[in-house]
Amino acid sequence: MPDDHRSDAFKPVPPSLPGVPANAVKSKPPEPPPPAPATVYVDAPRREAAFQHHIWIIAAVVAACSLGGALLVWHSVSSLHADQAADKSVTAEPMITAQPLKPPKGSPTGPGPVATTEELAKPWASRPFGFPDSVTGEPVQAMVVHLPDGTYWAFSLREPFGDCALEYVTDLGKLRDDYNFAATHPMVVNTCTQTVYDLLRYGGPSDSALVRGEVVQGSGIRPPMAIEVRVEGKQIVAVRME
Repeated sequence: MPDDHRSDAFKPVPPSLPGVPANAVKSKPPEPPPPAPATVYVDAPRREAAFQHHIWIIAAVVAACSLGGALLVWHSVSSLHADQAADKSVTAEPMITAQPLKPPKGSPTGPGPVATTEELAKPWASRPFGFPDSVTGEPVQAMVVHLPDGTYWAFSLREPFGDCALEYVTDLGKLRDDYNFAATHPMVVNTCTQTVYDLLRYGGPSDSALVRGEVVQGSGIRPPMAIEVRVEGKQIVAVRME
């Protein structure tokens, strides 16, 4: 018979300790394995809130850019409208006379007698008349003036090399207020350019003969176009325009 008390090589006998019952010594149970690291998940509501926060930030940036662009466009359109309104306000103003007046009805027309010495007896007395333009041949208004030295001077009321009207002004207050020029005697003015001409002074381009009516203020190129006149008895006769 087999020996039931034979030791098993694969089951060692637990050691016996003095004072400790044999069955009290037991093998220490194996320690459980360490728990696996827990996977941390973002709470779904918090993740959704963070996503919505980013969406709002992007939307705010897009809205700010759109608003800035709209303001820029509005400013450009407003400036354009303001410029157009300013242009309209300028063009809407009445234009200054651009054509010289035609000779008054019944006024004399040269070449020929245009006034008498009795009509122009006083210094600075004047008389309008008509005379053919040297370029177009059409009659334009002209003026003959009795100067303080006793001579007579006639000139075209069309500005030199232009179409604006000239005016013979005897009102010194008008020269001061409308043309900002302090005069002591009548002057000729350009109604478009505000140029003032003095009939007591000679002027003109350096390469041509001097002509009465020097430019004393403004952008005029030269004195008014002169018309030669002669005194024949009591008649003042206009001969030709320069």
